[in-house]
Parts: sequence; C-alpha cells; structure tokens
Amino acid sequence: MKILYTPTLIVPALGPGDRARILDAAGPGAVLVEARQPERQRAEIAEAEILFGRVPPDIYLLARRLRYYHSIGAGVDALLCPELVESDVILASEKGGVGVHLAEHAFALLLGLTRGVHTALRDPDYRLREPIRQEQREIFEQTMGIVGFGGTGRAVARRALGFGMRVLAVDIEEVPPEPGVEAIWSPDRLAEMLGLSDVVIIGLPLTKATHHLFTRDLFRRMRPSAVLINVTRGEIVHGEELLAALAEGLLWGAGLDVTDPEPLPAGHPFWTHPRVIVTPHTAGGSPHRAGRVIDCFCENLQRRRDGRPLLALIDKRKGY
Repeated sequence: MKILYTPTLIVPALGPGDRARILDAAGPGAVLVEARQPERQRAEIAEAEILFGRVPPDIYLLARRLRYYHSIGAGVDALLCPELVESDVILASEKGGVGVHLAEHAFALLLGLTRGVHTALRDPDYRLREPIRQEQREIFEQTMGIVGFGGTGRAVARRALGFGMRVLAVDIEEVPPEPGVEAIWSPDRLAEMLGLSDVVIIGLPLTKATHHLFTRDLFRRMRPSAVLINVTRGEIVHGEELLAALAEGLLWGAGLDVTDPEPLPAGHPFWTHPRVIVTPHTAGGSPHRAGRVIDCFCENLQRRRDGRPLLALIDKRKGY
C-alpha cells in the first residue's frame, strides 16, 4: 500500500518518529512517499492508495487507485472538484481539530478591538490614552452569538463562558448541547440571534450555502453596537457590504483573520479602519497543530485496518 505525503505549511516535514508511527499504523507492506513539488506529485499520485496532505484538483484527477484522502487543513472547499465528490474516495480533514487556536485568535481579535489595542499599535503615542479609554468596552455579561457550532464554535463558547458572557448559537445540524450555552437554534432563528448578540462569531465552513451569507440583509439584523469576528473563511462575509455596513452604523466593528477579497490588497480600507482589526490569515498557527493532525491520521489508519469508523470525516456533498 502506497501512502503519498504532500508537505504543507501546517505539516512541512515528517520526522523519523512520525514516519515510523504512520507506517506502523498503516500495517505491513505500507510505503510512505514524500512529494513536495507538483511535478513529483503528478508522478506519484497515480499509484497512491492513501493521500496525506492536499493537492489541487488537476493533480487529484491523475489518481487511479486512491481510496482515502486525509486533508491537512480543516476547510476542504478548494479540494471538492466534481470528480472527488462523485467518487468513492473517503475524505477526512482536520475537522474538529482546529478549534483551540481559532478560538484563541477570535478572542485576540475581539479583545484587540474592545480594548483599543489595534489603535495603540497603529499609532504608538501617549496622546491616545484618553481617546482609547473613551472607546473601550467590556465583554463581561455581554451576549455572544456563534454561527456554526462545530469544533471551532464550541471552543469559542467555552472561552466566552470563562469571560462571563451569555452564549447563544445557531447550527444547521442537530448538534449536542454544550454546558453553559443557553440555546443552540436552527438557522431559521439566525436573525433573532443576531438581534440579541453583542458579539457575533463565525464558525462556519465555506460552502455554496455559506458563500456571502453575511450581506447587507444580515447586517441590518445586527445591533448597531455589535462586533463581528471571522476566523474561518473570508468569502462567508461580503467584504464591500461589510465596509458599507460599518459606514452606515449597522454594526460597530469587525475582527477579520480572513477577508473578501483575500489576500487583502495593500491600501484596502480594512487595514486602517478605526473599528476594524485585520490579521493576514494567521489564526491557523499553532505549535501543536502538526502533531494533532498526524495523530488523527495515524488513528484513522489503524481504524481502517480494524474496520472501525474513521474520525473527522467530510460529507463531500455538504462540503463539511
């Protein structure tokens, strides 16, 4: 059995111990091949039965024997070409495994805004002391609404409860309750939740249904004092309409790790907007991330051998 590993920013290399663990989990006869460059990936994928990493659709189309694709990366929107969706290839990802660092980053953006940290860093001058203090806000006893209550949404909720916030959530699936979360509603109550929320956190994957979900219509449902935070996929929020909504006072501010467009061009108003804080898609960084995805891959290799259900599976038609 041939396992093809394609290095990524998240898992840039496998050490000897990682390689040994993968081969041990895969079982006798397994071989592990690394292909870093596209040319090598094209040559190696034809006979690979398992892919650990990710390749663009044009390279995926060269696979003839692939049975299991474990994406390094939680979002799979860029991978889901029709040929993969219609195939019997099993797709798994980092789904459910990125919540810790995404949630921490979401709070970094939120607190950066509410405490005026972004203003102080842009223009480090003591004369801003009073202007910043006048704009500062507390999140204690405020209501947080979480749109998408998967692994990231739950991780955000747990931290919000630690800050003394009231937490509401919306999810398209019937998901288990979370201790301390007041309610998890279906999407038909999204507008109601937005109207109750001082902070709105997006925890959604990018799919056909969520592309530009947040447009003027939803911004109108938000509180003028609300803050929107997005750490998942930029195209869930319509960038131009968010900028217009901020100008019109439909919401107070936004914290964006992902943007529409992305990359955000130099000179874009979001970079310097007084009520927007932007990081350049860095929420995914963590010293523990590579270890977690390798652990999950090894666990799934063992489960495949044992005939047990795999973890972090993607419904290819739903896109998550």
